Amino acid sequence: MNTSKGLIYNIQRFSIYDGPGARTVIFFKGCNLHCRWCHNPESISAAKQLMAYPEKCIGCGECFLRCPQHAHSIGEDGVHRVDRDRCTTCFECVDHCYAEALASVGQEVDAAYLTEAIMTDLLYYQNSDGGVTFSGGECMLQIGFLKEMLTVCKQESIHTAVDTAGHVDWRYFERILDVTDLFLYDLKAADSEVHKRLTGVSNERILANLKNLSDLHQRIHVRIPLIPSANDREIEGMAKILTGLSVEQVTVLPYHKLGVSKNLSLDNHLYEYDIPTQEAIDRALEILALHHIRAKQN
Repeated sequence: MNTSKGLIYNIQRFSIYDGPGARTVIFFKGCNLHCRWCHNPESISAAKQLMAYPEKCIGCGECFLRCPQHAHSIGEDGVHRVDRDRCTTCFECVDHCYAEALASVGQEVDAAYLTEAIMTDLLYYQNSDGGVTFSGGECMLQIGFLKEMLTVCKQESIHTAVDTAGHVDWRYFERILDVTDLFLYDLKAADSEVHKRLTGVSNERILANLKNLSDLHQRIHVRIPLIPSANDREIEGMAKILTGLSVEQVTVLPYHKLGVSKNLSLDNHLYEYDIPTQEAIDRALEILALHHIRAKQN
């Protein structure tokens, strides 16, 4: 086994939403999109970070005492704040936060460590026709480490899925085609300018890579996040794109606000968007159906 390393931020076991069967999902850290609605802001930076949960703070003062950079403060409103310019992510405050209001995000791991974590759940994969899903962030930005882990899984006859937004050079895909059983492919908008406004990047490369995967008859599950007042008017365009592709499954993912409590002092726009109504979700599914695309709600 090689000795390459990767940066991850979470390992989620027994997932039933990220591919077939019961799965272990490995979340890689670092993303080259900046979706305005991102509910995992800790996944964006490719560096270790300090996460704060102000609502958990009990005001014990240990972080003030332990931080060598004096990066912690309490505002006049009584809310605990972290000065990101001062913070050097030494995580001394995390080690002494009794209320778990502070957490470190990002762990550098090698293939041996991750293989052991994966193999722990081998019986669950076998009994449920499940496997391992590599997600993010954008796992394909760490293509060397991703390739190594996919190869390990293939050698152990473990089903593999890669969850990607597709905004990478096609050569990255070519490196992992023979060791990937399924691609979970995000489709966020049809119009390139809309896509750029919502994610920070245009979608030409994303759509080209999706077509290439389709032309090569790869197994593809497309996942469409549904965000009112953001991309809900893009469903028709996305349906037209999908009509010409070989896609095994399409899933609509209704926007949620589970990420609003994550404080990384990032400029995200979670509060701008509402959770879609069931009527809006049904309408999206109806539009897809009119284009002969069988889709389901997650």
